Amino acid sequence: MSASVMPSKIFFAAAPYSGECEDPYPSLSDYHDYEPNLEFDDSDLHQKHPEGPDDFDIVDPEDPLRATPGGGPHPDYLLESPMSDGTIEEDFEAALARDMAARSGTTPGGSPHHAAAASVTLSQNLADDDFTDIARHGIIEVVGDDVAGRKVIVISACRLPGNKSFDHQRFLRYLMHTLDAYVDMDYSLVYFHFGLTSKNKPPLRWLWEVYKALDRRYKKNLKSLYLVHPTNFIRVVWNFFKPIISVKFGRKVQYVNYLHELEQHMDLERLPVPKQVVDHNAKLLSRLKNAADLAGNSVGGKGALLPTQQFGACLEWIREHQTESYNGIPPIMLKCIDFLSRPDCLETEGIFRRSANAALIKELQGKINSGEEIVFEDGDVHIAAVILKTFLRELGEPLLTFDLYDTVVRFEDIPRDDRLSYVKQALSRLPELNYVVLKYLAEFLSLVIDRSCLNKMTSSNLAVVFGPNLTWSADQSISLSSIGPINAFTDYLLSKQDAIFI
Repeated sequence: MSASVMPSKIFFAAAPYSGECEDPYPSLSDYHDYEPNLEFDDSDLHQKHPEGPDDFDIVDPEDPLRATPGGGPHPDYLLESPMSDGTIEEDFEAALARDMAARSGTTPGGSPHHAAAASVTLSQNLADDDFTDIARHGIIEVVGDDVAGRKVIVISACRLPGNKSFDHQRFLRYLMHTLDAYVDMDYSLVYFHFGLTSKNKPPLRWLWEVYKALDRRYKKNLKSLYLVHPTNFIRVVWNFFKPIISVKFGRKVQYVNYLHELEQHMDLERLPVPKQVVDHNAKLLSRLKNAADLAGNSVGGKGALLPTQQFGACLEWIREHQTESYNGIPPIMLKCIDFLSRPDCLETEGIFRRSANAALIKELQGKINSGEEIVFEDGDVHIAAVILKTFLRELGEPLLTFDLYDTVVRFEDIPRDDRLSYVKQALSRLPELNYVVLKYLAEFLSLVIDRSCLNKMTSSNLAVVFGPNLTWSADQSISLSSIGPINAFTDYLLSKQDAIFI
């Protein structure tokens, strides 16, 4: 294999960043920024609220879907959600009454101290639990990044088993176990609501326990919660939680009536959308007069590549058409890595964990693909980091190739003493260009790891960020069961890069 050389000086020009991020790169250290990022209104701290059901008097008997606790109207986006498709039972008020009464510690059936028991259960060591029985349902899946560089976690209601055979407390522990790997970075949640029926609908009391269990640590870096195909049930749940949900958290909730609306936020081809949800979406579109126009906006053929294109192209295409490439390394990688290799950038806390303004990223991608020069200025660390991750994620074929995917996901089954030879042998199967680019990336990330005492990004943290962007299966999906091995492989690759790339 031919060795790559880390370029020490790459000069380039670019339009200065003038966009505003929704969250201007908060510190990862809670003792720095706890106050500005409170996930509740601090006025609540100075008010004494009565205990019991009256504290959640949220239903106007005359119009439960339009009234808020203060008597005002709901936001328009709640009233404009699609009507119920009949999969959820409509007796919401009775269910609310039962579940609000349960908050006092007694269930409708007379089981006391339920909340206390749940608290003890959730305090168990999640890392010691074997969640194979829960994971096999595929309710939760983790995919690559969205357009703003955030990890995307998908929850599909249609895959929830019936309540009689499903342990919701155990599922909550599994949810927390999954989120624990990503809550220290910016992330997004996509919830596919279709498929929730009277048989598998969790009790509202349990939803309240979920909200309590997912404390500020989980809410702080959640940037968007997409509720896909919302129904009247979503509105009632919103009524139930509205008194204790902060305005800041409420702004993170986005209602998505049709799948194509997600395109502006993430790559639908990489999103594991259940077939039931796809079929339901088609039925909804068929009811619209302009369904044909809307369908035309959904994911389709990507068309011919521009000669100057880098995002969405393969490495060979870029090498053949980009004269600015260095040793086959794409120009955009050279620019991003040269900028991020500056000491002030390498020492930025949370580098590669923070997201960026999605509209700005899209704009820069368009300029790069059209051959325009861009410039990163002081303060653009997270912009450049997201551009680099986005480039890797949108390659026509992953950097580690489809052929290597099965080898990567078997990594954890390899004895520790054999892993070095296993990884070296696997990488020897890469095309030479992929090997050179991977080595160049690993050399740069080793510089990030060297300053982990300042930037808080160890090899394992970087593996969580880059793993799903380096490999995925040919069907564009990554199952949750394969995320662990992919991250472990990437962690080993980064921590042992000196021994691997020789």
